Amino acid sequence: MEAALRTVYEVVTGESLERPDFLEVRGIEDIKEAEYDLNGTIVRVAVTSGLANAAKLLDMVKSGEKDYHFIEVMGCPGGCVTGGGQPIVDADTLLDVDPKLVRASALYAEDESKTIRKSHENRAIKQLYKDYLGEPNSPLAHHLLHTTYTARPKYAE
Repeated sequence: MEAALRTVYEVVTGESLERPDFLEVRGIEDIKEAEYDLNGTIVRVAVTSGLANAAKLLDMVKSGEKDYHFIEVMGCPGGCVTGGGQPIVDADTLLDVDPKLVRASALYAEDESKTIRKSHENRAIKQLYKDYLGEPNSPLAHHLLHTTYTARPKYAE
């Protein structure tokens, strides 16, 4: 979400984002919501993790209680930082330290240390578009990089 917001800010406003940190969408809370005013264009976003939380969020959208322009859903509770591929930490050795928060803090520190922090400024991505995909949202880029949803019947039991 944060990477997408960094790019959409610059595309919509035409201005360089000096401090590319969107703190409202960070963290390990079940559902995070934020609203950003991009030169008069209001962008509403939500981030959730864990499939039970995703179901709650989608129910709120379906009912009309909530309305977003962009939703990020991560399958693992707490997101990738706490996912099944992460080391299991023995609770007895933690000394009041939450490993999820430590991992997240390390990732944010790593991000902040980078000179290129915006996806649209990544040289490899720029080269890929130049040599193969054409412009962002070109037919080829859309075909290869975007997904669609098709309702399908449930399997017979």
